[in-house]
Amino acid sequence: MAGSKALVFGATGNLGAYSALALQEAGFDVVACGKRLSDNNFFEEKGIPYYSVDITDKTELGKLRGLGIDVIADFAGELPSRCAYNPQMLIRSITEGTVNILEYMRSEGCKKIIFPTTPYDLFAYHETGVPIDPDTPRGFPPRGDHSVYAIAKNAAVDLIENYHNELGFSRFILRFFTIYQYHPNAYHYANEQMQMMPYRSLMRRAGNGEKISIYGNPNRVKEMVYIKDFTKVVTNAAVSSLDGGFYNIGSPHRVSLEEMIRGIVEVFSPADNPSVIDYDPSKPDTLQSMLDWSKTEKELNYHPEYDFKKMLLDFKHEMETEPMSQLWGTKDYYDALYGKGI
Repeated sequence: MAGSKALVFGATGNLGAYSALALQEAGFDVVACGKRLSDNNFFEEKGIPYYSVDITDKTELGKLRGLGIDVIADFAGELPSRCAYNPQMLIRSITEGTVNILEYMRSEGCKKIIFPTTPYDLFAYHETGVPIDPDTPRGFPPRGDHSVYAIAKNAAVDLIENYHNELGFSRFILRFFTIYQYHPNAYHYANEQMQMMPYRSLMRRAGNGEKISIYGNPNRVKEMVYIKDFTKVVTNAAVSSLDGGFYNIGSPHRVSLEEMIRGIVEVFSPADNPSVIDYDPSKPDTLQSMLDWSKTEKELNYHPEYDFKKMLLDFKHEMETEPMSQLWGTKDYYDALYGKGI
């Protein structure tokens, strides 16, 4: 969008980096912002200025005064999967960070924000077998490693709604499960333990030609959204003239556990040594929660391009070429850092 300027917070993270590049491709003048002191010149070499800002310190946003920002995409904040459990940091980086950004917007005359929430705000409606409406009343899990995270996200969303009602900010609150993308760091925290992400472990096992078991009911389905479809929602929200609201992001065809594993074996296993697949119905079923994304399709022209096979092929290509290595490093670094003993 020629002449419009977008500021991306959390630009060095998984969603922020791809969103910054997609907004630039869509015609926005993009400013990238992250907590990291340096982006290793990743953005500068693409014509995108980078600012190091800690959003938990409102004085730091003074570095961004006078930039003439039209839209903010806020992907900053801690994730429970990327850090040891720290409720104070979740509240500070998500809730307090958001109000600092909203006050920056007020002072700069910017009136549009794109913000990712969590599907755990609709925890009570998971596992119903019915796609969840985006405007379903929100809550939070009473326990678990996503409880405080959902509380922090809900508070941030409530603040955004207040600024919408008081000051006329348009807001696009995006809800989704995992956004699949290649990142060289295949590890995360689950139940306060560092471990390889399940789908990355499946890819590695398939690449090694190891046996893979399908646990529980093989027909349980997942939303499989690829990063390059997700960024289309971000760019469409950025150009939208609507007031916004809550938008679910789902996949074009929900993928069953069996389809997922067979697809991974097809794409990642060596042709001369494909993984053998067996079944273990004694193990617990995988989670199955679905999102109704018809509103996103209607209002934000969301038409996913990547089916599961196309996603896997692009994922494998990025795994081999590592296009973000200047920003994120390589898989060898993270394997050495986290992979020992896992």
